[in-house]
Amino acid sequence: MARLDRSLPRRRREMRACQWRGGMRSLPAAASIGSHRDMHHTALLPAALILVLLAGCGAQPEMPADKSGSSLLLYAGTYTRDVSAGIYGYRFDPTDGTAVELGLMAELRDPSFLALHPNGRFLYAVSETDDYDAAGSGSVASFAIDPVSGALTKLNQVSSRGGWPCHLSVDPSGRMLIVANYKGGSVASFPLAEDGTVGHAASFFQHDGSSVHERQQQAHAHSADFSPDGRFAFFSDLGLDQVKVYRADAQTGTLSPNDPPHVEVDPGSGPRHFAQHPAGHFAYGLNELSSTISVYSLDAETGQLAVIGTEPTLPEDFTGENYTAEIFLHPAGNLLYASNRGHDSIAIFAVDDSTGALESRGRVSTRGEWPRNFQIDPSGSFLLAANQNSDSIAVFSIERSTGGLTPTGSDLEIDAPVCLLFVPDSA
Repeated sequence: MARLDRSLPRRRREMRACQWRGGMRSLPAAASIGSHRDMHHTALLPAALILVLLAGCGAQPEMPADKSGSSLLLYAGTYTRDVSAGIYGYRFDPTDGTAVELGLMAELRDPSFLALHPNGRFLYAVSETDDYDAAGSGSVASFAIDPVSGALTKLNQVSSRGGWPCHLSVDPSGRMLIVANYKGGSVASFPLAEDGTVGHAASFFQHDGSSVHERQQQAHAHSADFSPDGRFAFFSDLGLDQVKVYRADAQTGTLSPNDPPHVEVDPGSGPRHFAQHPAGHFAYGLNELSSTISVYSLDAETGQLAVIGTEPTLPEDFTGENYTAEIFLHPAGNLLYASNRGHDSIAIFAVDDSTGALESRGRVSTRGEWPRNFQIDPSGSFLLAANQNSDSIAVFSIERSTGGLTPTGSDLEIDAPVCLLFVPDSA
């Protein structure tokens, strides 16, 4: 399988490596920009690098509106092949978009995606490797969150049942977790105990097939998302040009194929991530290889998806290399954002609540290279973009009516960020 290798020269900051493990310190107003490699998943490497910012990697339960002056915990997942050692934490101020660094919260290899339990007490992370066990799998780790300090205490770790797990979600009841394994193109579900630990896989499905692109010679499950009511699970499969649909049973922690079992997109699209409109009738699939967004109608009763439109994430005159990464709806549901790696931008769209249609509102530079995950804070006031190859998290204020993004000047410096996640802070 062909591999995209985004290896770039990098300026190393040895002093900074020590600072990550130190105590809390105020972040500079703007992070200095370095460079970093980015890699797509391939058999040439033992594992993919990962960044996780607690604001949006993995399924995130609906958060209450922030109280004036209250802070949020922000967790960032990273790729750990250089300076980074795992999951890092910040205390984020939603009134002005600034953050204070809390340091290394948990050591874990390549925690590329994070998810939050609905009760806010537990955090889950994939370890995107393929050597956790003799079967060539990665793993899923669970952590207890200290509500005051934000410290993470590891609870347990289990096999993901496939290589390079790259995405995970927790169902709304908090009793079940699902994982997408990129390398082998498989998906699995796991029961969750009341103490936050992850049980061994309760169901497992191997996807089979291929499509037309050189990276589509086999299945590559890339995201795992529950419907708002938890009755269905949607898995975007980059290798098959399909979004697979399963019925979810939270009582047993198991999945079963839906009828129909999937929806197909145009050949060579490469479905990567998935977002559902809060109204429940529409969904949006981000396609990595074609740099497009598939607009779906969604039958909330049957879980059936149907493609009703397609929108590009790039300007018409762009001719360079690009791979989309992340897609999110604004909490209000009227705006949608998607990240472009290569064009290095966030694409902005207005959402028609009645038809689900998208209207382009342009694109804004992420002020860095190779933006992967980005996250919107629960109040809907700020968007944070993780620039993997330039070791930074760019912070933007959101103009509510137009969706416009304005840099705040409070960018964060971090090695190889991949994913972000917000959690209410009790401090």
